[in-house]
Amino acid sequence: MEPTNIITWIIVGAIAGILADWVIKGIRLGLIGKIIIGILGAFLGGWLFGLLGIILFGGNLLGQIIAAFVGAVILLLILRAIRH
Repeated sequence: MEPTNIITWIIVGAIAGILADWVIKGIRLGLIGKIIIGILGAFLGGWLFGLLGIILFGGNLLGQIIAAFVGAVILLLILRAIRH
């Protein structure tokens, strides 16, 4: 794995995590927590979209961010349900 791939994962995770945290209120995560949720959301979103056969924007960076955002939102909803 190349260092640029890791940096891309962190950037995509940060963007997706911050956007998901902005949409789903009531869960207080620090910046590191948002990045972790975003990275995990990227795995979940990528898996779900692959399972459904959905390819967004040819799989480019914007499509990765959208898939990560969807996965992060799902994870935050699960986390909020567990906490409450």
